[in-house]
Amino acid sequence: MGVVAADGVLDYETALADYEPVMGLETHVELNTATKMFCGCPTGFGAEPNSQVCPVCLALPGALPVVNAEAIASTIKIGLALNCSIASWCRFARKNYFYPDMPKNYQISQYDEPLCSDGYLDVEVETPDGETTVVRVGIERVHMEEDTGKTTHIGETGRIHGADYSTVDYNRAGVPLIEIVTKPIENTDALAPAVARAYVRELREVVRSLGVSDARMEEGSMRCDVNLSLMPRGATEWGTRSETKNVNSMRSVERAVRYEIQRHGAVLSAGASVVQETRHFQEGSGSTVSGRSKEEAQDYRYFPDPDLVPVAPPADWVAQLGAALPELPAARRRRIQRDWDLSDEELRDLMNAGAIEVVAATVEAGAPSDEARKWWLNELSRRATETNVALDALPITAAQVARIVALVAEGTLTNKLARQVVDGVLAGEGDPDTVVETRGLRVMNDDSALGDAVDAAIAANPDAADKVRGGKVAAAGALVGAVMKATKGQADANRARELILERLSG
Repeated sequence: MGVVAADGVLDYETALADYEPVMGLETHVELNTATKMFCGCPTGFGAEPNSQVCPVCLALPGALPVVNAEAIASTIKIGLALNCSIASWCRFARKNYFYPDMPKNYQISQYDEPLCSDGYLDVEVETPDGETTVVRVGIERVHMEEDTGKTTHIGETGRIHGADYSTVDYNRAGVPLIEIVTKPIENTDALAPAVARAYVRELREVVRSLGVSDARMEEGSMRCDVNLSLMPRGATEWGTRSETKNVNSMRSVERAVRYEIQRHGAVLSAGASVVQETRHFQEGSGSTVSGRSKEEAQDYRYFPDPDLVPVAPPADWVAQLGAALPELPAARRRRIQRDWDLSDEELRDLMNAGAIEVVAATVEAGAPSDEARKWWLNELSRRATETNVALDALPITAAQVARIVALVAEGTLTNKLARQVVDGVLAGEGDPDTVVETRGLRVMNDDSALGDAVDAAIAANPDAADKVRGGKVAAAGALVGAVMKATKGQADANRARELILERLSG
């Protein structure tokens, strides 16, 4: 029996020595359709509370829902990209329980007749020895439903317990929501947290490549529920599962799986039973806390929605949607690796930084691949980390980065000046050329002006000048530095060095 830590968890390696994890992931993706799932209200993010509502999504008496055809098409695209079978006939059901943020007090969803089923998604996972292994994650179903509104609890805790009062914004109520449910994921052992993270990352890339959602976890347009159980080594019956709800980042998905393995291990090693319940992930500590007991399907009292006709997508329409699918992320990565001559490690760096798409777009805008990678993985990745935003959410476009690369290549900017141009673009001062002009950042190409700066540097640094005259060419570096300082980095350092050596060579 392993030692249980003070925080109530078992050492990770000890838990895995005694128990085998089984997990399932339920991922919710908000579609980017212009209107809601069952009405014509707009779906834009960030509008004034309760400004995007109507009698249908407010469930006023007599209002009837109508299915959004574009949402059905988007769901079929997701199903096809995940290698699912597409149903020739399916229907919506009502899922009943107390929803304070759903005016109908039930959710229109799909129960036993999903639109897409029985698919898979292959994900690449790095093993502890640095190798890459491919794990096939089975997809149980992809079904359509509607999102709930947003409840905000006002008070010190931010939770309903202890709140002074609560507000409800129904703008999100009725937004098309796709739930993607995996089959039980077994035999991953110590890689289980990494597999969970890799799956969510790959799923996000698939969804984005289809253009059906921005899948921004930080904004809630993609979120994941983590189901996990442990069973003793050698057993054949799965253990009791917990469900950690609404985890909103890939890193947090990984941490939630790891923590639940340790927590379940501690409970089981103490001879107790795991409680089937929903739990909430705590970003600060990486732990989970108990929410409520988990309902079974029968507790929701599903029944077919009498206000909606069944959905029967024609086979030829499904075939047309399939034929129009874009290049999917895995195939795109293989092509990019070949075209850019990347090692596996370099490709992993791009993936881990979430930079493949922005780098690819920068290359398409005209930048060499190595320069595009350098700017996004170094300078811009640092800015994203400092401001705590996703790399592709920085206020600079791939075309603007490509233009900065071009300005350096043509000699208009040095790398140092180019970083100042990045500052200006990120600050909203305009495109790169505008920033160059307004900030006066162009490289000094006038030999006359540069010669004056060189002469001033020589006069101000006689010791360094004497060393250069005496044959110590390395001492020219101090003089070049003085020129660069005097010209605020706008001098061409190589040309400045040439002029210094010319003036001091005899």
